[in-house]
Amino acid sequence: MASGCRLLALAVTLLGFLNSSVTTPMPRVSFSMGSPGRRLTHFSSADVGNTTTLLLSEDGDTLYVGGRDAVLALDVGLRDAIVLRNKLDWRPSEKDLQQCSMKGKKMADCPNFIRVLLFLNATHIYACGTFAFSPRCIYINSDTFAVSLKSDEGRGRCPYDPYQRNTAIVVDGELYTGTVADYRGNWPLISRHLSRGSRVDLKLDDTLGWLEDPTFISSTFVPDEGKIYFFFSEVGREYDFVDKFVVSRVSQVCTSDVGGQRTLQRRWTTFAKAQLLCQADGELPYNVLQDMASLPPAADAPADDTLFYGIFTSQWSVNLGLSAVCSFRLADIKSAFSGGYKVLNRDTLQWSTRVQERVANPGQCGLHNASDNALRFVKENFLADDSVRPAGGRPTLVSAEHRYSHLSVQRVRAADGADYAVLFLLTESGYLHKAVLPRTGPAHVVEEVQVFVAPQAVTSLKLSIAKGLIYVGTSEGVLGLPTANCSFYWTCAQCVLARDPFCGWDAARRLCSGLSAPRLGQDVEGGDVEKACESVASMHPARFGPNGLPAGEPLAVSLHEVVRLACPAASRLSRQWWERPDSRLSPELFLRLDDGSLSFVATPATLGHYLCLSAENGFRQTLAVYHVKQKSGPPGPPGPDFTFWTAKEAAFRDGEPLAAPRTPSYFKELVAVSVLLALCLSALLAILLRAVKRRWRGRTAPQRPDVHERTSAEGGALRSGPEESKRDGRAFDAASNGHLPNTPI
Repeated sequence: MASGCRLLALAVTLLGFLNSSVTTPMPRVSFSMGSPGRRLTHFSSADVGNTTTLLLSEDGDTLYVGGRDAVLALDVGLRDAIVLRNKLDWRPSEKDLQQCSMKGKKMADCPNFIRVLLFLNATHIYACGTFAFSPRCIYINSDTFAVSLKSDEGRGRCPYDPYQRNTAIVVDGELYTGTVADYRGNWPLISRHLSRGSRVDLKLDDTLGWLEDPTFISSTFVPDEGKIYFFFSEVGREYDFVDKFVVSRVSQVCTSDVGGQRTLQRRWTTFAKAQLLCQADGELPYNVLQDMASLPPAADAPADDTLFYGIFTSQWSVNLGLSAVCSFRLADIKSAFSGGYKVLNRDTLQWSTRVQERVANPGQCGLHNASDNALRFVKENFLADDSVRPAGGRPTLVSAEHRYSHLSVQRVRAADGADYAVLFLLTESGYLHKAVLPRTGPAHVVEEVQVFVAPQAVTSLKLSIAKGLIYVGTSEGVLGLPTANCSFYWTCAQCVLARDPFCGWDAARRLCSGLSAPRLGQDVEGGDVEKACESVASMHPARFGPNGLPAGEPLAVSLHEVVRLACPAASRLSRQWWERPDSRLSPELFLRLDDGSLSFVATPATLGHYLCLSAENGFRQTLAVYHVKQKSGPPGPPGPDFTFWTAKEAAFRDGEPLAAPRTPSYFKELVAVSVLLALCLSALLAILLRAVKRRWRGRTAPQRPDVHERTSAEGGALRSGPEESKRDGRAFDAASNGHLPNTPI
């Protein structure tokens, strides 16, 4: 086992360097929280939190929200407002909370968190909550918004723990769920409840290996197949070279299943599962499933063209991408389930692939009438041998910068009649990405919109195709966002370069419009402006010359003033630069700032016209034109940003030679000031040298005692006669060698 782990680690390290072509699409336009270019509709309530479970009515006018201790009915009929219509309080009693706390749970986790919210029929909504770690379910009348029947026990229908993921779906009034059915979360189940007529509730057999510590993600019903598909991640026991190797799965059950007569009584007879393999070239698989959404086929396409889009992350940090999006065709899932199945050795608990006599076809509907021998075969053989590979053989999108957590998908018919899949991807950092999948080429991210700042708990996204809105339920409230933002693009070029299948250029009204208008200019595949726009007004720098300068935006400045010319970027995919007609922007005089603006000091050499140009997808356009000129009146004194310029620089303005400078020169004044400064420095230096010289002489001069400080002996010597002087002369000579004290020889 240890050697196998080392080999795996080595393989992971090597594979990480193989693929250097990971596609990381950058959002073309980015909108921060509260940006006027992309407005959000927000709803929050001070007494209701964790509004994460969403249910949208068929007409799109009412959004039902499951939160903490309450179920809300929100009016979303208006595009720019979310209004509370009804509220149903549903909270545990004080006794329930105390019992939850006595079980060792935190009080913050003991309220009732609504985790299941579904339409049971035309008149009732079915809701289930954790209810202080004792799950319960209720029936809500959709008209009166009141509890109409006695509550049910929620075991097997809703998780105990609010942090455990689950999935649930209602088909013909019957509830199909994937969750855990015990307090500790160790008993995972895929089960059917509320069975109608003579049908009985079903669940998985307790046989080891049907589910291995799964994390349920989503479920969907395919009417043409009569099957419900569950998507989840679990530990892959078929791989024995590493402990707890996570794999992503798709499993299926038939809605017509009623269990076996003797074998598998009240148990699924049609359960089967297969691995979902999302893998890029030269990388290890993205093996952990985060979310899954289904896209029905087009009106004239068969059911086998149903696509399932999933977000996957990797168990290993060696992969170049943080997350990947893979799509799977229903036809490929059916093919995996109709192939061979692995065999589990009950003694060694090891999976193997061997040829065996096929007594029955696992996963086939109608096995409830099969023999006991056939049911025992499907009970032992439920793991498909083949993996389901993504459509196209590779991921649809790989992001090295963002970790996606949830998604929703919609099919949009563009102006040319072609259908495009549009993905709405939510990042863990709080941005919603809108990605278009062309028929050829990589994915194109039209925009990103920030929907929250602080980390939020999000259960799902809810898409309203009828209203053209997408809703995000977070811990702090519900956000509504239009799926299209056509009015943001103010020119035909910008509208076409967006490559948004929701938007096209209306030449008659000269605006970027939705698809309701006829004959729209649009190119989702390539964003070709010349092709989609009938007349493109793009000012090219070659059209400017000494005799044909554009007027531009006038900007009057004073000499020596610091000028900053702004130029907002057309998109994050464009390349911007500044130009002057017939002149060069010298880096010594001009500074290009990070936000794309241009900064310089106003001098005779820097006055004139400036153009901000942009190029994107082969199309060039002028974003801004400025005409910087000097203010009328006498020039003011130079300020702190005073800048000198050479005679060569002063001889040109606007790219044309000047006959004479239009402002007086300060050269003479500069020379005079320089001379005076030099004289002052010379005088100061002379004074300093003189002071140093005096100080040095003071240190070496003879120290003559003052008359008042002479000693009594010296005074006696002065008063004595020649005899005394002679008597003391030898001592004087011996002490001084004939020189005065402290006097250098």
